[in-house]
Amino acid sequence: MNDNSKRIVIGLVVALAALVFLPILSGNGITFYTDWLWYESVEQLDVLKTRFVSQIILWLLGAGLVVGFLIVNWLVLPKRLFGPLQLNVGGKGGRASFTIGSRLLRIALSVVIALTALTMASSAAGRWMTVLRFRNATPFDLSDPIFGFDASFFVFKLPFYRSLLGWMMGLVVLTTIGSGLIYLFAGHIRKAASIGHLSVLGALLLAGRAVGYLLRRWALVESSAGVVHGAGYTDVNARMPLFFMMAIVVAVGAVLLVVNIYVRRWRLLLYVGIAWLALALIGQFYPAAVQRFSVEPNELALERPYIEHNIRFTRHAYGLTDVAESDYQATGELTPQKLEDNADTLGNVRLWDWMPLRSTYEQIQEIRTYYTFHDVDIDRYILDGQLRQVNLAVRELDIEQMREDARTWINQHLIYTHGYGLCLSRVSEVSEEGLPRLLVRNIPPETESARLEIERPEIYFGEKTSNYVIINTSEDEFDYPSGDENVYSRYEGDAGVPMGGLLRRLAFALRFNSTPIVLSEAISPDSRVLFHRVLGDRVEMVAPMLWLDPDPYPVIVDGRIVWLYDAYTWTDRFPYSRVSRGLNYIRNSVKVTVDAYTGEMTLYVVDPDDPLIQTYQAIFPDLFTPVEEMDPALREHWRYPEQLFLIQAELYGAYHMQDPRVFYNQEDLWETPTEVRGSEKTPISPYYVTMRLPGSDEVEFMMIRPYVPTGKQNMIAWLYADSDGDDYGRLGVYKFSKEALVYGPMQVESRIDQDPDISQQLTLWNQRGSSVNRGNLIVIPINGSLLYVEPIYLQAEASRLPELKRVVVAYQNRVTMAENLSAGLVQVLGETPITEVPGQEPEAGDGDGGEGAGDQPTGVAALARSAQAHYEAAQACLEQGDWTCYGEELEMMEQDLQELVDATTE
Repeated sequence: MNDNSKRIVIGLVVALAALVFLPILSGNGITFYTDWLWYESVEQLDVLKTRFVSQIILWLLGAGLVVGFLIVNWLVLPKRLFGPLQLNVGGKGGRASFTIGSRLLRIALSVVIALTALTMASSAAGRWMTVLRFRNATPFDLSDPIFGFDASFFVFKLPFYRSLLGWMMGLVVLTTIGSGLIYLFAGHIRKAASIGHLSVLGALLLAGRAVGYLLRRWALVESSAGVVHGAGYTDVNARMPLFFMMAIVVAVGAVLLVVNIYVRRWRLLLYVGIAWLALALIGQFYPAAVQRFSVEPNELALERPYIEHNIRFTRHAYGLTDVAESDYQATGELTPQKLEDNADTLGNVRLWDWMPLRSTYEQIQEIRTYYTFHDVDIDRYILDGQLRQVNLAVRELDIEQMREDARTWINQHLIYTHGYGLCLSRVSEVSEEGLPRLLVRNIPPETESARLEIERPEIYFGEKTSNYVIINTSEDEFDYPSGDENVYSRYEGDAGVPMGGLLRRLAFALRFNSTPIVLSEAISPDSRVLFHRVLGDRVEMVAPMLWLDPDPYPVIVDGRIVWLYDAYTWTDRFPYSRVSRGLNYIRNSVKVTVDAYTGEMTLYVVDPDDPLIQTYQAIFPDLFTPVEEMDPALREHWRYPEQLFLIQAELYGAYHMQDPRVFYNQEDLWETPTEVRGSEKTPISPYYVTMRLPGSDEVEFMMIRPYVPTGKQNMIAWLYADSDGDDYGRLGVYKFSKEALVYGPMQVESRIDQDPDISQQLTLWNQRGSSVNRGNLIVIPINGSLLYVEPIYLQAEASRLPELKRVVVAYQNRVTMAENLSAGLVQVLGETPITEVPGQEPEAGDGDGGEGAGDQPTGVAALARSAQAHYEAAQACLEQGDWTCYGEELEMMEQDLQELVDATTE
């Protein structure tokens, strides 16, 4: 290597080093350093190392390739071909000349090469996950029907090939432009040597274009231009052949460009250009012509096999291949005995919607203004030997709600460090005041159930815990309020990054833009800083490739509060599958647990057969934990995630049709029904219920949602997802007979609005300084019948305290509004309590009792009083939750009523 070459290389190294290390010494470097400490504290440093090492390797490879390629093409080859080149730059006013090898030009080119290398190397490093997925690709064992490739080719490999080709083509284009400018300013653009050099670069461009056509041909399995997603008739029979021919023509052009260096036959290149132009023009109208004149007149016949591909691959991609389909004969009659047999279902009917319940919790359980309930979740616990569905909400600390003068740095980051406890109530229980009956309440947490006792109620990690805090300082931490005083404590866990010496304190001060971190005497080397405390942020730091469910939920287990978080593996590259919400393949392969006190994270693999999670396990071998190691107490609280169920339910509305003809004609398309929520119409949300499936003796916790036919309001089916035991994740659908009318949610809502008594009462409430809020309409299948329940909340304008005042119950063609569910059930079954007894015998001193007083047979009054007594006894049984007693009293009341009817008709 001569002196000039050495100077060039040294200059490039210096320039690159400056461009690389200057950002490291700035904010990005501080963030990386403190994040490194964080990963080390959560024992996931290997995740950061894998990402960092991959990015460094790709950066070095990219930078080396760019630097080497540009030096060869911009400096070495021009000099060897022509010797020192004179570059003439300028116009009429003056002209400057530079020689390849001159110091000024060498510096200028070094800077350009360094900037180019830095930009392209950073781009290469940013594709680290694409490269790692490619290297660790796991087969799906599902071949596409056009090319015969495994689906993993399209998910893992094709994105890498396209990314690599795009990157390299960018480099060749930039190199060609730079080389052309060098020869142009040197005045050698027409010389044979420069033409040969540019011809080689042009051949590389054409070769890359040919490969690009082949990749575009394979990528047509992701097309959305046809009747369904995926390659259609026009794609296979028009676009694919065109792409293949264009690839051949362009590849021939690349060969001719190389041959043209030695044998000048420009005419051959002209023919190739004409052929390529002709194919490009044909590509503009030929596929459209095939679609219009061949496909559209015979669309079903020609597209049938491609519709079959789309149905099969879409059902596989969204986990819909094993949906159990059954018929639901809605011909059963509800009786008191059936109500008794389904007491566990009726006792878990959700009367509290999360939105009004959150407002109620805020009013009665926030305790202090700086506490907040970010969300209300649904779960179930075994209480008193029975499965009970509950609502619960964590009491987090929201520093923004403190008085402004109290929001000092010490308060925000050293003293007010955590939330405290949660409140929990059964979904179906209501107090006399219309409020929830709390099973866990107050600060410190109080409960009568040993299963719900909380020994470690502090919330250091949650959904709204966003600010950083420093623990183990000389300041005591605020724990909870107690009357007019506060109780203080100190953190006893091992979470956080040790503050250490001055270097770390400076780093964290720069990261958080907080000078007191350096100056505060309350902080010692043993102090620790907690950050990345929001659940989503925390999990995403260690698993950025997963899509996180928006609704983590807390679980009380062994006296601690642990968050359960659903995470999904996904891709938008699965062949032939319909795109929904930006993806076309999804699995709930991971469940994450985060301890609310220690922040300890564990990512459990719950679907080990998923090829995507197998690939990520190969990339991050120490990140995931087998599901067998999960605490069984946590396993009991798995919920089928609502986000996944929403996507599956939306697609199943169309993809339950597996016959291509029926699918093409959309003959049996199902839609999401609407309901009145609050005061507006909205699509009905899936909801969790505790119920028995038809034919099953076991009560299970599951999510369901009804369907209506497209353009209609009657109910056609309901989809469920099981959440319990070995059946977890099982999907099933119950379909109603198309000949029978089954009321849909909106039809029931209309009947509620049309009922004069209900409508009058709701209107009256809305006019007296209060507002009526209608809750989620829940459809409950019971023994071949359907029961509809909708809670009604009342909220005064001057208060933010919604109260559950009425429950609407609908069954068959009857609808009623009562003070509680039990009364509504009695009324809707036609067993309304008697308050006035017709023909009651007059008491002594009443005379003859008036006209018709003696028309009724003797004993009618006694029967009426007996029926009334049994009704009141049944109500008392319901108040105590004794469904057996309730059923017995109803049966006796029914006997009295029947005897009363017989007596009055004789």
